[in-house]
Amino acid sequence: MSHSAARGVAATRRYGPSGLLTLPALIFFGVFAVAPLFVALYLSFTEWSGLGTPRFVGLKNWASLFTSSGTWNSMLLTLKLMVVTWLIQTPISLLLGVFLSGKQRYREIFAVVYFVPLLLSSAAIAIAFRNLLDPNFGLFTLPGLEFLHRNWLGDPELAFTAIAAIIAWQFIPLHTLLYQGGARQVPQSLYEAAAIDGAGLMRQFFSITLPQLRYTIVTSSTLMLVGALTYFDIIYILTQGGPSDSTRILPLDMYLTGFVSNKMGLASAIAILLVVVGMVLSLTITKLSGFTRMESQMEGE
Repeated sequence: MSHSAARGVAATRRYGPSGLLTLPALIFFGVFAVAPLFVALYLSFTEWSGLGTPRFVGLKNWASLFTSSGTWNSMLLTLKLMVVTWLIQTPISLLLGVFLSGKQRYREIFAVVYFVPLLLSSAAIAIAFRNLLDPNFGLFTLPGLEFLHRNWLGDPELAFTAIAAIIAWQFIPLHTLLYQGGARQVPQSLYEAAAIDGAGLMRQFFSITLPQLRYTIVTSSTLMLVGALTYFDIIYILTQGGPSDSTRILPLDMYLTGFVSNKMGLASAIAILLVVVGMVLSLTITKLSGFTRMESQMEGE
């Protein structure tokens, strides 16, 4: 056997099994992610009610998509929800994550109780809050809570606020878990050295903890912002996009356009738009944050 052939056999033995192990995942990804994406792209150039044969209409759906005032309203609401939920979740999750990273037993008990929302489905959370916010029999009809008694889900000016608060409540535990894990990776010697130099807790937080958590912040922020493009079930159950389309964000608009108005072609165009926005957003955050140049933050590395 020649030297080159021997190297080929050695390479096959070295990398062959690992390549085969990734094959099922690649097939799964291709069948359930890539293929549906191309189907949706094709349907975005057709007119189809969900029954019969799709009829090719060219760029009609895309022209309608970018000229419709309803679509622009949904896009602005989606952007607003991204920003508002990020502003609510990030500081709370960061502070809670750092707090729960401590080794004290009471913090561990608090963490177990606090992570309960992660065990609940979005549908269950939506049903629970719909009853809690009921203007006739809800939580805020109790004595002492009258100042919060509002038609939270029936008033166009309050519904979006209620939705944003509920979504933040649901996902803050997830991001808290990320920050907790990140905070526990910060070398304790940094805090010990800072304490010797006379730095207090606040100074340690801003000079050590925050810089050390910068990549965790990037990861959490990406999940928050891109995740806002997938919110559907909780909004559908609570308001169905109302009142007066005040909570009809783009994912919900896609569903209502396709399965209520029976415009599958236009709904497919909205789906492709969501994919493109999500990809651009993720790549932009990664590029601007320097996440691709991530370096080890462990001691001595």
